[in-house]
Amino acid sequence: MIRIVAVHTAMALVEPLTKLFREHLPEVKLNHIADDSLIQEVIANDAVTPAVRRRLLAYYNAAADAGADLVFNTCSSVGKVAETGDEVAPVPVFRIDGPMAETAVREGTKIGVIATLPTTLAPTVQLLRDKAAAAGRTIEVVEGLAEGAFAAGMSGDKETHNRLIEEVAVKIADRVDTIVLAQGSMAAMEEKLAAMTGKRVLSSPLLGVLGVKAYLKEKGLI
Repeated sequence: MIRIVAVHTAMALVEPLTKLFREHLPEVKLNHIADDSLIQEVIANDAVTPAVRRRLLAYYNAAADAGADLVFNTCSSVGKVAETGDEVAPVPVFRIDGPMAETAVREGTKIGVIATLPTTLAPTVQLLRDKAAAAGRTIEVVEGLAEGAFAAGMSGDKETHNRLIEEVAVKIADRVDTIVLAQGSMAAMEEKLAAMTGKRVLSSPLLGVLGVKAYLKEKGLI
């Protein structure tokens, strides 16, 4: 049986991803490594620190030592570390947001990015630009930071969290043809934001899992 270890910098996606893997990749054994001190340090320093980078790379290697065939990195804020891990770890390290970005640049030319943290906004914008360059596509990116939404969500104020994101979506909608949700934890808002804005809205969890499935099929592993 193929074994995948999801590495998290917060707890929000553990349960949703478990359900998605059970639905779309039932033949895969999924385990989790979650360390929410990682995202706290990133936020406090407004950047991925060397210590965060070292710990993440250690987790990727620990997952491989535990028998993982693939590591699924679930945090967009540390996506560049995942790319380094893919180069140096004993097993592939897959970015959850890679398939989302590929879909966005394939289907859209004016792409809005909504995030609740600047530390997630900037890496997602860069990922889109990288994917567009690789595909030979020209895109325009419109940034939308829902200030205060992350803190509201962490305090349990889901209503304020969602409202702040909705306000940003409406604000940028007339300037874009596609909206990307930078954090996987925002996926539950995908349908509502699409209905509110009339735009294509993409989030990373489902597309990420389907991307892993396509990768495993391509490699003949499933």
